[in-house]
Amino acid sequence: MEEQEPRQERAACEPKEAPEESVALRFQRGFLAGKRLRDLPWEDLEQILKNSEDSSPLLTVLQKHESMGAEPLEQLYEAIGDVLNTEETTQCYKSYLLPSGDAITLCESVAIISRGTTGLVTWDAGLYLAEWALENSAVFCNRSVLELGSGTGLTGIAISKACRPRTYTFSDHHECVLQQLSENIRLNGLFLPPETRGHGVAKQEICEAELPGSQGPEITIAELDWNLVTKDRLAELQSPDVVIAADVVYDPELTQSLIGILQKLSSCNGDGEAPEVYIACTIRNPDTYCRFQTELGKVGIRWQVVPSPQKKLFSYDQHANITILRLHV
Repeated sequence: MEEQEPRQERAACEPKEAPEESVALRFQRGFLAGKRLRDLPWEDLEQILKNSEDSSPLLTVLQKHESMGAEPLEQLYEAIGDVLNTEETTQCYKSYLLPSGDAITLCESVAIISRGTTGLVTWDAGLYLAEWALENSAVFCNRSVLELGSGTGLTGIAISKACRPRTYTFSDHHECVLQQLSENIRLNGLFLPPETRGHGVAKQEICEAELPGSQGPEITIAELDWNLVTKDRLAELQSPDVVIAADVVYDPELTQSLIGILQKLSSCNGDGEAPEVYIACTIRNPDTYCRFQTELGKVGIRWQVVPSPQKKLFSYDQHANITILRLHV
């Protein structure tokens, strides 16, 4: 059964960034996140420079290219492309800025599909869910959180750094994803025990880590096969108060497995309380999304759309159709 809440409008009294600051911040976020140069806001920059009394050398370059009928900085694109193509690589590092000024740096694959999985890149729904979490930190503060399909770890690392959960469990199934996930966690100040370093994460192994100092959450990395995991196994994972996942609704077969594990999670807490569940979905195929909602209804799981995040913190496709559902399991 659908229960929808209205989207919240940004308060009129909220201070707004100057156009120059906004464009500069978009450049910074896009550059650090490894966006293609042609995807950066060059037109907005050009407009600001044209309206400025300062005769910037950069404006001269842009105007020169414009008069030649070429794309802005086309030669720069080509030169950087030549450099990047001189040596093949399968991985890159991307950084994502948090409101605190801290940054999350992740090692990711340069290909959407790599080593038989799509879990080695950060997807838009994960960034969207992280934005929502940072605006709704009370949902996670001093609570036990389980993330399904953690991938590169962006969402979980953001929550662990900024939302002060009591415990946080990252989980995935693919061996390469788990290994890269553990590396990214360490890269961002979450440390695994010495005996597990350099060995990846084996099946059914739980590795724990803590942030430096006493304020960090207890961090767990768990291998979870949604089709095979038992209620007892889920009960071992800190009895989660909150369960989240991003971009896991794209395959009908995977949808059935997801609903199955949500049903098991609904009764795995020792206190009898079902966890809060939030699923961020990129709606690429409306039929797949609607089928997910239909299957939820068949097993008695109600859902509602939660309000969208109000501030754009990360660089991703703003035209993507992304929504967050809260499920009542």
